[in-house]
Amino acid sequence: MMAGAGEDLRALFRAGIRAALEAWPALQIAVENGFGGVHSQEKAEWLGGAVEEYFFRNADLELDEVEDFLGELMTNEFDTVVEDGSLPQVSQQLQTMFYHFQRGDGATMKELASHITQRKRRVRATALSTDRQTDDDNADSAEEMEVTATNDGAATGGVCPQPEPSGPDPQTIKEEDIVEDGWTIVRRKK
Repeated sequence: MMAGAGEDLRALFRAGIRAALEAWPALQIAVENGFGGVHSQEKAEWLGGAVEEYFFRNADLELDEVEDFLGELMTNEFDTVVEDGSLPQVSQQLQTMFYHFQRGDGATMKELASHITQRKRRVRATALSTDRQTDDDNADSAEEMEVTATNDGAATGGVCPQPEPSGPDPQTIKEEDIVEDGWTIVRRKK
């Protein structure tokens, strides 16, 4: 492989990583809400370079190793535990991009990055207000978040669909379903 072609492929791989991370709702929520502190945006940009370096230093990665690495970065850098099922999807996207990088398949890498970008969702997190008594002595408080996602581009079939938001609709939660300690009773729809 020629040096120029290798650099072009590496730039395509870098662009694919950037597309996957920018389309990842968990990371976008963490950045937009400053979970990584005042430098959340810089941390997100650094994350792309860290992921790229991780793949180049570890050529034969398994999917669970990539998931663990991304989960650890999110926990350490953004104080965020990702439990929405998106870690396997993002990890698979990154592994697929790296597979095509290793084979020198720039056309497929461009196509994958394009699909990821088209399927990107705009994510917004808003605090939910709940009418319950709070204990003034309770210094450890958790804020509930509602996440909504909307498509930003044409949804084309194929590459790693993003998970649909799940959970109870805030309008369907009745006040009697919120018990004293903050837990919510989830009832089956009829």
